[in-house]
Amino acid sequence: MPTQIKIFDTTLRDGEQTPGVNLNIQEKLEIARQLAKMGVDVIEAGFAIASPGDFEAVKAVAQSVRGITVASLCRALEKDIDRAWEAVKDAERPRIHTFIATSDIHMKYKLRMTEEEVLERAVAMVKYAKRYCEDVEFSAEDASRTRPEFLFRVIEEVIKAGATVVNIPDTVGYATTKEFGNLIKSIRENVSNIHKVDLSVHCHNDLGLAVANTLAAMENGATQLECTINGLGERAGNAALEEIIMGINTRKDYYNVTHKIDTTQIYRTSKLVSSITGINVQPNKAIVGANAFAHESGIHQHGVLSEKTTYEIMTPESIGLSQNKMVLGKLSGRHAFEERLKELGYSLTPEEIQDAFEKFKKLADRKKVVLDRDIEALVNEKVHKIPEIYELESFQISSGNKVISSAVVSLKRNEEIITEAATGDGPVDAAFNSIERAVGFSLKLESYHLNSVTEGKDALGEVTVRVSKDGNVFSGRGVSTDIIEASIKAYINVINRIISELGEEKLKHENNKVS
Repeated sequence: MPTQIKIFDTTLRDGEQTPGVNLNIQEKLEIARQLAKMGVDVIEAGFAIASPGDFEAVKAVAQSVRGITVASLCRALEKDIDRAWEAVKDAERPRIHTFIATSDIHMKYKLRMTEEEVLERAVAMVKYAKRYCEDVEFSAEDASRTRPEFLFRVIEEVIKAGATVVNIPDTVGYATTKEFGNLIKSIRENVSNIHKVDLSVHCHNDLGLAVANTLAAMENGATQLECTINGLGERAGNAALEEIIMGINTRKDYYNVTHKIDTTQIYRTSKLVSSITGINVQPNKAIVGANAFAHESGIHQHGVLSEKTTYEIMTPESIGLSQNKMVLGKLSGRHAFEERLKELGYSLTPEEIQDAFEKFKKLADRKKVVLDRDIEALVNEKVHKIPEIYELESFQISSGNKVISSAVVSLKRNEEIITEAATGDGPVDAAFNSIERAVGFSLKLESYHLNSVTEGKDALGEVTVRVSKDGNVFSGRGVSTDIIEASIKAYINVINRIISELGEEKLKHENNKVS
């Protein structure tokens, strides 16, 4: 039968110790309610004696959030324990969590206490906390750097004193995965009364091993896992709840444990904590990062579209996302592009798809991520088009606030390259004048409109021009990440439309007039 693992969330205590994070009571309550909704077993709501604000926040969580255990951290001091109890006593299931360091380096330089003094204090304070509260957790700070024989002795004695949970922290993230797993195993083997308590672990991420060490500890007998949302915490942070849980879920065949977490609440909880704390989740963060379920490579996209499990070991729906995300970029293939066109409602011929795909690939070389609105702009420009009598070959612009703007534009007609240069009132006007010289007739510009299709510095610009010719009004459209290029494309587009609608003979007549 699978072992039931308990999840102890310390986002409101250790997570708040992240540099730059300072949560008020209402923010702590909002996060606590979401943690309870997600199904954590224990919420460590704060360090009650740290400040009046922290005390009030712990008390508010204890009074307001039901159905879970609410804990307050406290040093192994009577005044700390008194304050912790005052804060959590109204909880449906209160817990006092007391700690003292047990490693040689901490005892010598921080506590200035001997092993015997630390052992005596640990036992006395567990007994003191037990007078208030049935549920008492004891943590041996810096346990992973503690002499094992002394650690075994401390654990055995605090259990005799009444501790219901014993926590083994890798306080500075020093342990390797094998070492930490073996430490938990050795505690199971060398502490005679360990079966009477939940054996907990609290791992920091200084070497990037917090989640790995937590899972290794679980494999070796840990029954409570301490963690935070998004891995927040001191220095490099703590073990990330979302990574632990999805690791367990994804590899049920390997771990053979269960928990009470509703995984569909993971993404919402992550976003809430990120929003309230102001600490953004890195895009490539496991499970909840923006790229966690995003696919850009053409090979990956084709695989996922054929069968999701080719490149997705868990579903986006399992963490509360509606679907995965196909990121269209320069590595994307035609298959993914066609699927996105279908999703956007376009029904195109193979030739139209190929034409749009070629334009998409050119855009993707200049713009890292191509958004749906970019694709729509490309399709509207290139699929619903008139014959391209003239095409843009190249252009060069010279412009500034103290020089006359000039442009050199090369157009391609059939196999002929036509190059002309002109000046104008600004780079766009100069480019338009060059184009008119190249095609051999002039137009009256009635209106010019520039619109940003998407956001950001690399946004696709969409230019729409309206011109008049012989009493008729025509419109043209162009898109590019370069607004000058978009303008030139729009002007060429309207010229092609004029030629297409007025006919070649009309154009020749106009050319003769100009010459």
